[in-house]
Amino acid sequence: MTDTPQVFRILPEVILTVVGVLIMLAEPLLAKNASRKPLGWLAVLGTLAALAASFWQLQLPAGTAFYGTVQTDAFSVFFHVLIAGIVLATLLVTLDAADPDAENLGELFALTCFSAVGMMLMTSGVELLLVFIGLEISSISTYIMAGFRKRSAKGPESSIKYFLLGSFATAFFLYGIALIFGATGTTAIPAVAGLLTTSQTPLLATIGAAMVLIGLGFKVSAVPFQVWTPDVYEGAPSPVVGLMSTAPKAAAFAVLLRILYVALPALHSHWQPLIWWMAALSMTFGNLGALRQQNVKRMLAYSSIAHAGYLLVAFTALSPDGIAAASFYALSYATMNVGIFAVFSHAGGMGDRLTLVQDYRGLAYRSPLLGGALAFFLISLIGIPFTGGFFGKFYVFAAALHSGMVWLTIIGLVNSGIACYYYLRLLVSSYSKPVHSDLLDGIPPVTAPLLFALLITVATTLILGIVPGRVLALAKAGANTLSPSTSVSPDITASQQ
Repeated sequence: MTDTPQVFRILPEVILTVVGVLIMLAEPLLAKNASRKPLGWLAVLGTLAALAASFWQLQLPAGTAFYGTVQTDAFSVFFHVLIAGIVLATLLVTLDAADPDAENLGELFALTCFSAVGMMLMTSGVELLLVFIGLEISSISTYIMAGFRKRSAKGPESSIKYFLLGSFATAFFLYGIALIFGATGTTAIPAVAGLLTTSQTPLLATIGAAMVLIGLGFKVSAVPFQVWTPDVYEGAPSPVVGLMSTAPKAAAFAVLLRILYVALPALHSHWQPLIWWMAALSMTFGNLGALRQQNVKRMLAYSSIAHAGYLLVAFTALSPDGIAAASFYALSYATMNVGIFAVFSHAGGMGDRLTLVQDYRGLAYRSPLLGGALAFFLISLIGIPFTGGFFGKFYVFAAALHSGMVWLTIIGLVNSGIACYYYLRLLVSSYSKPVHSDLLDGIPPVTAPLLFALLITVATTLILGIVPGRVLALAKAGANTLSPSTSVSPDITASQQ
């Protein structure tokens, strides 16, 4: 373990940082009217290299580097692969939807790489201050990307609102770290648990845990910290929404899992009820809010709030089952959501020409490929069998039931039924004969980058729904690194067959 060069522990982050810097250096050297898409292809190649490096890290022995601040294990590698995959699909969708000579397009590619660096540092960080730095790198990049459409009034509004509320949430997170340090004398996540049992001020740590939960609750848009979500989703470009609705959430959930299960298991009697209520309220508020929406991006914003609630259900299980279910659900939701925003990005472009549910009426007639992909992702979001969405919800609710969370499971099942209405409404609209086709007539032919992005997302969603065993095994391996002393329930193990 000591022979492993420390840089190998952060190899994906190093690759993406170098690629982002190269893009920033190359962009000013291009002629003003030259296409910026080659910079996007450079970002794609860099992301593929980072993805390969993440898989390669599985061969490394589990261990830490840089004075114990980062850790490479099955858990961090799982989320590294997930984040790199999301970024890869996002870059391909951006290449498809963006104008070749769009203003500041190179900066968008670089910021996408930098945001991935921050998110990867969050998932591999075992030092709270490093997690905070990763959170800031990711957040600042997404704040800027949210306002990419500067000539639209909603673009700057989206960016400013996201920045202001995000700054408050970050302050809560940092203050929570300070209180945990005051109670234990350390910010190293593995050391907090042991020192907490001998702390003279456990109340300080409890308040700190609540502050951390508030900060991360904003990042995952869980109730009552979700107010920013619909407006930001509506104002940001669709490819950016596909990224910010999945990757930052996955990273924040990974951090929350590591903090709650590794650093603060002794306080579970305090944080478990809070997670219970956040899960129940997020599912209910998100689905009821989505019922009233005619704007597709606002509808999916409320949907993302609901899915954050489903994922939080797994946190209440207090077992490796819950950790594995949360990791699996984060992956399945990411593939579905990135895929559906890929369809919206191509159909509506970076300017979002198609904003309402009725604007997609007849999409399947104009483009059977887009219509079929949209239908498939909506079916998976509902949770129909043989899709990733089905097994994602199944594992989450099974883990909750095994831990005695019967009422929370019932609330989740009821909300899953409510969600069928607004997902099916969009599905029916896309397969209805168009009354007028002016908007849909402008849909361009499907390009190679979009085809590749759809292939990645559709194939992954299908694999997760038909043969989830291998992915679930990786999720369980990561779960056991957080809770090595607890065995995984045989019931969930048997269900993967």
